[in-house]
Amino acid sequence: MSLDRYIDLVLGRRWWVLAFVTLFMLAMAVGAGQINVAYDYRLLLGKDNPQLADFNALEDTYTSSNTVLIGVAPRRGAVFTRETLAAVEELTDAAWRTPGATRVDSLTNFSHSSARDDELIVEPLVEDAASLSDAELARIKDVALNSIDLAGRLVSRNGRVAGLAISFAKADREGRMVTEATEYLNGALNEARRRHPNIDYYLTGNVVLNHSIAAVTAEDSETLIPIAFLVVLIGAALLLRSLFGTVSIVFVILFSIATVVGFAGWIGMLFTPVTSFLPSIVMVITVAHAVHVISTTLSHLRKGLDRKAAIAEALRSNAYPVFLTSLTTAIGFLCLNSSDSPPFRDLGNLVAFGVLCAFFYTMTLLPALLSLLPVRAPAARSERPPFFDRFGDFVVARRRTLLWSVGLVAVILVAGIPRLDLSDDWTKDFSERHQFRQDTDFVIANLTGLNMLEFSLDSGREGGITEPAYLRAVDAFAEWFRGQPEVTHVQAFPDIMKRLNRNMHADDPAFYRLPENAELSAQYLLLYELSLPFGRNMNDRIDVAKSATRMTVTVG
Repeated sequence: MSLDRYIDLVLGRRWWVLAFVTLFMLAMAVGAGQINVAYDYRLLLGKDNPQLADFNALEDTYTSSNTVLIGVAPRRGAVFTRETLAAVEELTDAAWRTPGATRVDSLTNFSHSSARDDELIVEPLVEDAASLSDAELARIKDVALNSIDLAGRLVSRNGRVAGLAISFAKADREGRMVTEATEYLNGALNEARRRHPNIDYYLTGNVVLNHSIAAVTAEDSETLIPIAFLVVLIGAALLLRSLFGTVSIVFVILFSIATVVGFAGWIGMLFTPVTSFLPSIVMVITVAHAVHVISTTLSHLRKGLDRKAAIAEALRSNAYPVFLTSLTTAIGFLCLNSSDSPPFRDLGNLVAFGVLCAFFYTMTLLPALLSLLPVRAPAARSERPPFFDRFGDFVVARRRTLLWSVGLVAVILVAGIPRLDLSDDWTKDFSERHQFRQDTDFVIANLTGLNMLEFSLDSGREGGITEPAYLRAVDAFAEWFRGQPEVTHVQAFPDIMKRLNRNMHADDPAFYRLPENAELSAQYLLLYELSLPFGRNMNDRIDVAKSATRMTVTVG
């Protein structure tokens, strides 16, 4: 079909065209109800990503790394008071009831081991905090601040902030567990604030991060996209100076966005912070297409053509340029399929589809609307040539000067590229007005870091984790990390064995060292594991075969 025959068909059957594209748009838009917002930052990595594969293997061997960290900070003094410790104790009990929680670690329920009459006693560091004596408070403070397992992790090194870590099962893709857990903990903290008004609470961790990402993505979609839409419309109205021309743009934008978002829902795509830019990108591209056709139509109306003839001429002069622009733009976005990150691939594919939708509606819906609406050409503002005609004459007249001057500016700007700093710190992606950012900044500054390096250290054989050579190697590795300025805490298996060796020698500090033989280490470990209360086992640190241990390095 030739272009002229196509134009005659669209303008001659405009009501049929309008009905067809409307039904098509509605059929596609229904899929928008199937869209879910992603709650897992791991979706940013492809299934074949080696780091993600290693991370998943580590979680399968031990426990999930999904955590929530709660900071508890009295407004005055240290945490080693009856009220603050009681608040931590109450919150620890409440945390066990969090949906999806598998483990709770805190200053109060820390499994403190000690020697008593040739027996190994393992008990919570704090019990019935409200009735503690001054001597017991002093003992708890001494143990906590001198414990390599607690200081810098569940209590700040100055004793002013206590921490409570909640571990969770792996989250579902739809984020039900993330949402339920975050809402439950916010309610629990509100109750804690009511009961203890002199204590502040701070909620962070990757579970809260996932929830915050989804919440901010939805918030931005509800606020920023309408604002951008309004700005685009005001700009189009000022440039075109045509009410019905602007109204036509509105319909083309809405049809294009509804179609591409609905398509995303039909194919089961999850929305992430990356793909949330989709409506804005499609809107800008659609406006660019539509403005070309409308401005040309208005120009021909101003020259005296009737509306149908003006629209036909506009389509003839713009069809191929707009098509080529759409094709090259779509190809450009499809190149995002070379990215290792699935959300960027999804964004590229959806925008490419959105570009085609924008072209489709520009060549069908737009001319049909322009032929039905009472579009009139605005009166000329003055007898002077249009601004861009004068600007074009200026560029041609001073082409050599502009070539060198603009080229020099471009070189100067390109020289700044090496100064760009790439950062994957998700915390900094949140504005300081968000509660998650405020809480996270406080915890990092006053308790511990949130970025962690996880290692699974294999001994090479079943039961090999109690071998002296293995323990010495892991201990040396941990000590090396502790010597790095960026590291705030290291959690390693040899520290437990050192503590048990001291316990089994009447808590003599001189024996805070690794046991001398494997059999002794195995006996100590077995005795310790049998003494641990429910929910406090070593599965998060030791694999089932006792052939590997987990080491966690926290970076501030």
